[in-house]
Amino acid sequence: MVSNTKEIALEQAIERHLAGASTEERNAGATPTGPYRIGNPSDFDAIHALDTAMFWEFLETTQGKQIEKLKTRNPSDWQAKILGQFDKLVNRHGILHILKKGIAVDDAVLTCMYPAPLASSAQTVHDNFAANIWSVTRQVRYSLANPLEEVDMVLFLNGLPLVTIELKNAWTGQTARFHGQKQYRDRDATQPLMQFGRALVHMAVDTDEVFMATKLAGAGTWFLPFNKGHNEGQGNPPNPNGHKTAYLWEEIFAPASLSGIIQHFVLLEGKKNDPLVKKSMIFPRYQQLDVVRKVLAHTSENGVGHSYLIQHSAGSGKSNSITWAAYQLIETYPEKLDIPGAKALDAPLFDSVIVVTDRRLLDKQLRDNIRDFSEVKNIVAPALRSSDLKAALENGKKIIITTIQKFPFIIEGIADLSDNRFAVIIDEAHSGQSGQASDTMNRAMGGNADAETEDAQDAIVAAMQSRKMRGNASYFAFTATPKNTTLEKFGTKQPDGSFRPFHLYSMKQAIEEGFILNVLANYTTYKSYYEIQKSIEDNPLFDTAKAQKKLRAYVERSQQTINTKAEIMLDHFIPQVVTAKKLRGRGKGMIVTQDIETAIRYYKAVATLLEKRGNPFKVAIAFSGEKKIDGNLYTETEMNGFGEDKTREKFDEDEYRLLIVANKYLTGFDQPKLCAMYVDKKLQHVLAVQALSRLNRSSSKLNKRTEDLFVLDFFNSAEDIKAAFDPFYTVTTLSEATDVNMLHDLLAHLDSVGVYEAAEVEAFIVRYFAGDDAQALSHLIDVAADRFNTDLDLTDEDKIDFKIKARQFVKIYGQMASIMPFEVLAWEKLFWFLKFLVPKLKVKDPSADALDALLDAVDLSSYGLERTKLNQEIGLDDSLTELDPQNPNPRGFREGEVQEDPLEEIIRNFNERWFQGWSATPEEQRVKFVNIVESIKTHPDFGTKYKENSDPHTKEIAFEKILQEVMLKRRKDELELYKLFASDPSFKAAWTESAKSMLQSN
Repeated sequence: MVSNTKEIALEQAIERHLAGASTEERNAGATPTGPYRIGNPSDFDAIHALDTAMFWEFLETTQGKQIEKLKTRNPSDWQAKILGQFDKLVNRHGILHILKKGIAVDDAVLTCMYPAPLASSAQTVHDNFAANIWSVTRQVRYSLANPLEEVDMVLFLNGLPLVTIELKNAWTGQTARFHGQKQYRDRDATQPLMQFGRALVHMAVDTDEVFMATKLAGAGTWFLPFNKGHNEGQGNPPNPNGHKTAYLWEEIFAPASLSGIIQHFVLLEGKKNDPLVKKSMIFPRYQQLDVVRKVLAHTSENGVGHSYLIQHSAGSGKSNSITWAAYQLIETYPEKLDIPGAKALDAPLFDSVIVVTDRRLLDKQLRDNIRDFSEVKNIVAPALRSSDLKAALENGKKIIITTIQKFPFIIEGIADLSDNRFAVIIDEAHSGQSGQASDTMNRAMGGNADAETEDAQDAIVAAMQSRKMRGNASYFAFTATPKNTTLEKFGTKQPDGSFRPFHLYSMKQAIEEGFILNVLANYTTYKSYYEIQKSIEDNPLFDTAKAQKKLRAYVERSQQTINTKAEIMLDHFIPQVVTAKKLRGRGKGMIVTQDIETAIRYYKAVATLLEKRGNPFKVAIAFSGEKKIDGNLYTETEMNGFGEDKTREKFDEDEYRLLIVANKYLTGFDQPKLCAMYVDKKLQHVLAVQALSRLNRSSSKLNKRTEDLFVLDFFNSAEDIKAAFDPFYTVTTLSEATDVNMLHDLLAHLDSVGVYEAAEVEAFIVRYFAGDDAQALSHLIDVAADRFNTDLDLTDEDKIDFKIKARQFVKIYGQMASIMPFEVLAWEKLFWFLKFLVPKLKVKDPSADALDALLDAVDLSSYGLERTKLNQEIGLDDSLTELDPQNPNPRGFREGEVQEDPLEEIIRNFNERWFQGWSATPEEQRVKFVNIVESIKTHPDFGTKYKENSDPHTKEIAFEKILQEVMLKRRKDELELYKLFASDPSFKAAWTESAKSMLQSN
């Protein structure tokens, strides 16, 4: 006899585990002993999508009194009355509502699911849960239209369908990824069991992989993987005890697990009054379920006072994971009494959960979602002001939501809360885990500072203690891109001294599973080429490195340059996104610029170009505050014509297709319609991943795929972007802890300069921690600042060096103070003194004036762009990335020799580096360009049809015609140049703009 590897063998294996025997074994006389019962396919009522035998048995066994009332009044049709009410509720609200709320019929309320008990639950709750009937039925004939059509397996709770399953076996050439999903897409979704909301989830399963969908919609059915992941990628690891997917029926389908998913995870999203079909069902993905359960288990076993770093890819559903964790942490109980924070086995570990987020939209989402889960509606409180947070904590609110921006300010002055135990969830951990925000957070959690302490030394020690990550709080930090300081502060320390995340869902796995899109799949880079000329007779010396950087910034910020790039962007966006009707005609783009001034100039350029094209769509801009440019003051509200708080909402409208940004909206901005990004900004490290990840949101409604994404990068090379993404593609670790002894070196250097006296630092600390008025502190800071600014014989370089080292000290100590295993009093004192002193230190770069004069000494003579990489895929390395701790070597000003060169030499080197459009030498390029411009001026149509033409549109057409004819005449003599002009739209656009500029200057 050989092994049975057919599909039926998988059915039997699942059924055997759930019920203790398969149908075949039961029919042969075996007694099922598992937590599930084996259902009879003939008991399935396809009209109501119920296992009626289990349904009536459960109700009559557990709620006999309620049933008896209905039977007495309706002896002949009591079942029809219940089914009628069931139909009404399930069609309006779905099966999830009935599982949670039951069925109200006349004066009877019928419970359809007894929830799993908590640690504090009475014995009755345990007994009720044990009375639930879990059942598994194979080959369920569900179709009214085709009575012989079957679904392989259905899981029921008290006769109500929870999960439908189509099984395939890869050994026989049938896979869940293809055949199982196709089978569901071919199903008739109008049949009751297949209708949206009548089952919680539909799963396609084989021996290797699992996929799930909550709404069947024919060919448009959207399946998500429900796999563990393997080697930080898709799929599942080998299982030494069976099939790779055995975790599904061995763990997920266990009664306690499924009831927990129903009670705490599954969510019906949509507007309250929307019909059921317009809503969506959220069923947790494996990594979301896994991280929440592992966090809860570790907390229950180990108590309060731990840190958890959760590295989950951008766009992978962190918002829901945070919601589920927050809601369940308030119901987490200790396993035993001898763990930190445990007061009693039936008392929750945490008094309150504080969610700190940088995403303003997450506030409402969290509050709405948590309220959907909770029977007690008054447990969530937003906190936007100090009084809000204080009142919430004092009134025992269980979940408090605030923003990273508000957090440092709103908790000042809160009373000692050291008797309380907190779970602090930090969204995008690196944004809120350092500096004063973290210090203040820890102080509120620990509350050791005593306002009545008279001794200044006691006060400063108390402050140091309060900066520690408190033993009465646990920290749960979610991020896609952990920095070295984040790993050290929140990561799990390994025996070898390194740090790792507590839980990982990698970018690699998210991309391979199709949950997010690969933003590096279609990446086009551009190389700028430009030439500058010396406009003065003198030939002064400049710092070469700084001059080269200044010259490039000057060229890239010029309006001529921006106009050229803006035209290339629109020449791509309109045909490739708008005209091509990407994302069902709703595709949008984002232009990422260097700063607010550049963003405003881009907005003007794009608006002008769109006006010339008849305004086919609208463009919006996003920036904070106000900016003065060329004597005019600009704000986001004034430029857009609507309030700053409306930008997200307005950009979602179809008429707005482009959004121009500098820094705002590069993080925490979820807009699935974004499919094109035009980058004209230096992107490095975390910022590169966060910014480009704005494109990665998948969308079944928009049929958004990886091939719909475009990135045109005018600033960064493909190698730069790869270097930024690689550390976060799989798992990110930290090699070792930071060597804080560098602070000794910084302290010694800062003390030696003589900017402050020890007595001044001491006096400041005494008054600061005594709560003296700010006026009493100003004098001490001003004396030291004045000594630095005017009295000490310090060169400009010495001053810059001191300020750099002072900032380093404040930054590094501020980050490390909360996790250092010891206290150094001198460090803490100097930290507070320098925080107030550094802003008052005036420094001047001695080369700044000369570099400003440099721009007056040069002119931009030509500018162009050349594509270097067209729609390439930037491949990432899937090996583990180990970060190093913060640099242990203090940095100073201008360490190393400064090279100075004459202006002519700087310009020559600059032009050689950047003006590389074709193989001619820079001088040959200039001569040819000037000759072509002269040919344009002597063209017979130049005067009447271009120069004297007052209509911008016809003038533009005339110039293009003239230039085309001039280039055609020179084709034989300048074949290489003509090929560039004819075949590369970006080169042509740049060449055209340069020619116009030269004609205007003449």
